[in-house]
Amino acid sequence: MTTRESVGAVEASPAPDPELQGLRQQIDSVDQRLFELLNERARIVQKVGELKHRTGAPVYRPEREAQILSRLARDNPGPLPAPALQAIWREVMSACRELERRMRVAYLGPPGTFSEMALIRHFGHGVEPVACSSIDEVFRAAEAGSADFGVVPVENSTEGAVNRSLDLLLQTSLRIVGETLVLVRHNLMNQSGSREGIQRICAHPQALAQCAGWLDRNLPGVERAPVSSNAEGARLASLDPAVAGIAADAAATLYGLNIVSAGIQDDAHNRTRFVVIGSYTCAASGADQTSLILSVPDRAGAVHALIEPLARHGVSMKRFESRPARQGNWEYYFYIDLIGHQDDPPVAAALAEIRERAAFYKVVGSYPRAL
Repeated sequence: MTTRESVGAVEASPAPDPELQGLRQQIDSVDQRLFELLNERARIVQKVGELKHRTGAPVYRPEREAQILSRLARDNPGPLPAPALQAIWREVMSACRELERRMRVAYLGPPGTFSEMALIRHFGHGVEPVACSSIDEVFRAAEAGSADFGVVPVENSTEGAVNRSLDLLLQTSLRIVGETLVLVRHNLMNQSGSREGIQRICAHPQALAQCAGWLDRNLPGVERAPVSSNAEGARLASLDPAVAGIAADAAATLYGLNIVSAGIQDDAHNRTRFVVIGSYTCAASGADQTSLILSVPDRAGAVHALIEPLARHGVSMKRFESRPARQGNWEYYFYIDLIGHQDDPPVAAALAEIRERAAFYKVVGSYPRAL
């Protein structure tokens, strides 16, 4: 065949490797077994749902799901890493839970925020997200029952406490039923994907603070405009070529933006802790923590006397945060996280003594610790 005649000819595909074919057949066989087992699990969950419906039991039990995920990590022989296995199982549980009832979960919107990422990380995709315009609205939705649960940020590893969430936890009758940690990776984004022409940067105040060093070095003098959420900043950037937003990857996809610079947060390990709020009371899961809000009488040594029972009963304190009582007399509320469930004997003994000594005492919740 001449060179001219061979133009456009399609080369024959190489013969498939017999060993590779055999391995693919094994994968297909395993996939079939997984398919059958997942549907068997789903059918059992449907029966559980029917029983729960008759008895009025809750669809979602955070402590039960936490125990399953903990067992997976403990018993996992590999080679799949435990976090990957847990991520898969969260979605399996979420899809099965949805067969019982599709729950509504409120979060600080709009779509594309880190709050939405926290919701999906904790509940999976088998829920109906309810975007709220403020943290106050998330609490109201969960209190009114228009949402089954809410997801709110409470602290950031760089910027500290989210004060509005702490204030509302003091006021609400809702309880914390779970927590999740989200690695915060901020990206600068706009329509063009270039720094040229950026006149304003719109983002949530905490995001602006978490990226302040990078912005000082790379975009000095450019206006920084705080907005209600990072997703709102991305939305504004989608409408104006002179505006850039700071947000997660999902926001760029959602609003059709290009990433100018990725990972611009000043702390590479920047994380935000979110809590799940609802009316459910968690039983012990075996790996829990308890959140308290306390105040003390105005006398010398009162704070030391208040928390002294923790050390004596061998209870570890994970977090201690103070907030003004806003009564004009320099009084404070103390937000404390303890390792353990309030029903664990050492914790229960310490709390009984603390309650006797506190001027104000509130258990905000005992719930599974984030994995």
